[in-house]
Amino acid sequence: MSILGSNGAAAVTQDSSRTRSIAFIGLTIAIIAVSAWITVPLGPVPFTLQMFAITFAIVVLKPREAIAAIAGYLLLGAVGVPVFSGMRGGIGVLAGPTGGFLWGYIFGVSAAVALLHFVRTRTDWDVHSAAARAEIVQGTGAKVVRFVRSAGVEVLAGVLFTAISYVCGMIQYMAVAQVGIEVAFLTCCAPFIVVDLCKIVVAVLVAQQVRAVVNR
Repeated sequence: MSILGSNGAAAVTQDSSRTRSIAFIGLTIAIIAVSAWITVPLGPVPFTLQMFAITFAIVVLKPREAIAAIAGYLLLGAVGVPVFSGMRGGIGVLAGPTGGFLWGYIFGVSAAVALLHFVRTRTDWDVHSAAARAEIVQGTGAKVVRFVRSAGVEVLAGVLFTAISYVCGMIQYMAVAQVGIEVAFLTCCAPFIVVDLCKIVVAVLVAQQVRAVVNR
């Protein structure tokens, strides 16, 4: 009876964890979609808050959740749900001049979460690790150092994601618009680098606090 009871409790816990994970994925997809609707036209490539939202998801979610969220977002957009910038949807957007940024998200997110997973499981740099919690008695100095290191790695993950998205976006823009790499860079990347870096830093700072609250 005790074994059955233990198995039943484990099953309930697993189901609860799965439901919680699905809820986080669904909420993340909604946040990414809303961030895409906040658009400021800057030539062929619009300014949106997607880099903020996706970097936030990379830091807060588990690796599989982050990949599932961005894959779900792209799938919804591909079938016509208006989740892309300007409330657009459809394969035409993914195949258009700026579509490379979108399909580049899946590669960028995969690389970024792989980096964070390695750091969090193979090192003691994670601010939410057991080693970090043990430093509560060591004073604020050690905690501040660990926070800075952890945030730095998360910013690096955001930069890696963004760089891969930029490269994919440039490749498709060059192919569709029939322009060279210099024009593609000046059009698709140069106007956004500083702003996107600021969004990455803010996303990491916000995600650090949220992750501590939800215990991710």
